[in-house]
Amino acid sequence: MRTTVFIKDARPLWRGVGIFFREVLGGPARKVPLDAGFSCPNRDGTLGRAGCSFCNAAGSGTGRHARGQSLAEQWAALVPRVRARTPKARLIAYLQAYTNTHASPERLAAVLAETVALPDVSGLCLGTRPDCLDVGAGEARLDVLAGVVRLDLPFVQLDLGLQSADDAVLSRAGRGHDAACFAAAVRAATARGLYVCAHLMFGLPGAGSDDLSRSVAFVNDLPVAAVKFHNTLVCRGSGLAREWAAGRYVAPERSAYVEALIGALERLRPDVCVERVFADPAPGELLAPDWAVDKAGALDALRREMLRRGTWQGRLCPAAPSANPPMR
Repeated sequence: MRTTVFIKDARPLWRGVGIFFREVLGGPARKVPLDAGFSCPNRDGTLGRAGCSFCNAAGSGTGRHARGQSLAEQWAALVPRVRARTPKARLIAYLQAYTNTHASPERLAAVLAETVALPDVSGLCLGTRPDCLDVGAGEARLDVLAGVVRLDLPFVQLDLGLQSADDAVLSRAGRGHDAACFAAAVRAATARGLYVCAHLMFGLPGAGSDDLSRSVAFVNDLPVAAVKFHNTLVCRGSGLAREWAAGRYVAPERSAYVEALIGALERLRPDVCVERVFADPAPGELLAPDWAVDKAGALDALRREMLRRGTWQGRLCPAAPSANPPMR
């Protein structure tokens, strides 16, 4: 989220990414999505080939690598669009598609070297999984990432998928790791000076109505810098789409997600950045819920309800010291 809404006493409803980037980078920043051609252990046979039940076929990527575009070509094509909207924003290279540490340390180092050499890069963000960081097994890939930090790149963040702190929910979704694996990865990453953004989902099969709040309580005890909240989408070609078509899964209504999201935000540590509160379906991929295509309307409903209740991020969270990595 790039907009911060305030209640009457000027307290923000949630700590938006604009506040976070001003503190970390000294001003506004924008992520430029890049596809480095990595795969995922849930798709290349390491763990399986079907992907997590909710994952879309593109792994949340642009598909540009498959179309033959190098990272430099992708950057050259996308940066002018970003500059047109926010000319003074710092640029963050976002390796987004699939699992961007699912490679040998040597290949990871080569991709990162190519990425940080792109013109005007102020930061780096990698989407990945907690079981693809060698935690407890030499941690070579984390050492490669720490080397980027030592290059004095101001901002290096892992977008780390947890989705739920309930191991039964993770197993049903086919994640292939448990919550303890996520916690170990967060601690190992932040010990090396990396920022971590935790991804949490509402509405996964088997999850209770309080799953999001319980997952926030789990994340609160870890040194995460940010979270992204997602409403579960039924995407074409996903395992969840088959469950939905057979009538075994019903996507939550917007009102249920807004209620759960407010409860989670109220319990989230106030120092944690909230980078996202609603998922973005790609054009043509969404099967359900219908309301997910109206992100602006959903965001307005969330804001209005929080204002009506006079509530904000951290209202129900005990005071806790900041767990962000030290500023460099």
